[in-house]
Amino acid sequence: MSGTGNYSSRLTFSAGRLVGLDVARGLAIFGMFAVHVGPEPTMGGAQGWLLEVARGRSATLFALLAGFSLVILTGRPEPKTGRSGRQAMGRVAIRSAVLIGLGFALTALDTPVDVILAAYGLLFVFALPLYRLQAGVLAVIAAATALVMPPVLYLLQVAIEGGDWSDAVIARDPLAWVTGSDGFVELFVTGEYPVLTWLPFIVTGMAVARLDLTSQRVLGKVAVTGGALAVLGYGGSWLALHLVPGAQSAVAAATDGGSAASAWWSDSVGDPTEFTPYWLLVAAPHSQTTCSIVGNTGVALVVLALCFTATDRSALVRRLTAPLAAVGSIALTAYVGHIVAIWALGVDDLPDSAALPVLLGFIVVTMLLALAWTQRFRRGPLEFLMHAATAPARLIT
Repeated sequence: MSGTGNYSSRLTFSAGRLVGLDVARGLAIFGMFAVHVGPEPTMGGAQGWLLEVARGRSATLFALLAGFSLVILTGRPEPKTGRSGRQAMGRVAIRSAVLIGLGFALTALDTPVDVILAAYGLLFVFALPLYRLQAGVLAVIAAATALVMPPVLYLLQVAIEGGDWSDAVIARDPLAWVTGSDGFVELFVTGEYPVLTWLPFIVTGMAVARLDLTSQRVLGKVAVTGGALAVLGYGGSWLALHLVPGAQSAVAAATDGGSAASAWWSDSVGDPTEFTPYWLLVAAPHSQTTCSIVGNTGVALVVLALCFTATDRSALVRRLTAPLAAVGSIALTAYVGHIVAIWALGVDDLPDSAALPVLLGFIVVTMLLALAWTQRFRRGPLEFLMHAATAPARLIT
């Protein structure tokens, strides 16, 4: 992917916002709604397929868009420097701390949702030093981490399984003391969103944000790159699982008989209960492998390019997607709100016959509330509080 030197005045803005970006955020939010309160993909048909697609890939899109947001916060199209740059870094650092705290607070509600916010905040910290880099360099870093980090994570997981060193680390970890979790070991290695293997997503989002997205040619390249990555990731996993002797049987054994035949794209394979190197050939959305990172990144890039292209070319599309964009513009409030609603309403374990109406209810109510709120206010409730929390960064000289 490559950018261009100048940004044209033709850019899809609404009240100073990128509409395509907000639409993509809205899709990511509703995808996570589907995972958390929707029916199981085993219901079959087109609905089952869409529900399966949402698994893992919605969170990936959310993380990639976090990288895009990081570049907006620190300067786009040109990175901020001097005092302005230091203040921007301060705001991001405060934002990270708030997200980590909020993530653990939501986890304490004990819903079945694997809350992404703590990892999201820590990802901001690790990606922040890269904010001045250009798209090409960021793309290389994203590719390198996608190749290197999954084997590193696998070796760390094997080491934890085979020894008690992690218990010693957790016992000395202040974050573990305060939160009652496994602290940084969980955030980096054992959690659902290990920072080691989710860093490529946020760096990719930073790379895309450095491009001239007013250019249809650039958006076309982003879409083609995304499609190629999806084929490379999922197709490469399919080939490996079929060509490497014993791969499917080893994966099935590691997951207590999970569906290894669909492990190249589907979460139906399940989580491994024991470690095998063959797992690195899988591309299931939450498998933390190179193939899964590459494939999921590809899907996210295609979605992002389509959202920008559609909203840029058609006023009708912008009007039709206004409710979705409204949700995306207050994504933090929508994400936190749906977890609190799951906890308050007790809708965490519904039969499929009830889950679909509940999911539709969550989506409709969220869109209506988001539309009503954004008609009157520039920021969502939690977005306003986050903005206020980062105000002290203005004191940085």
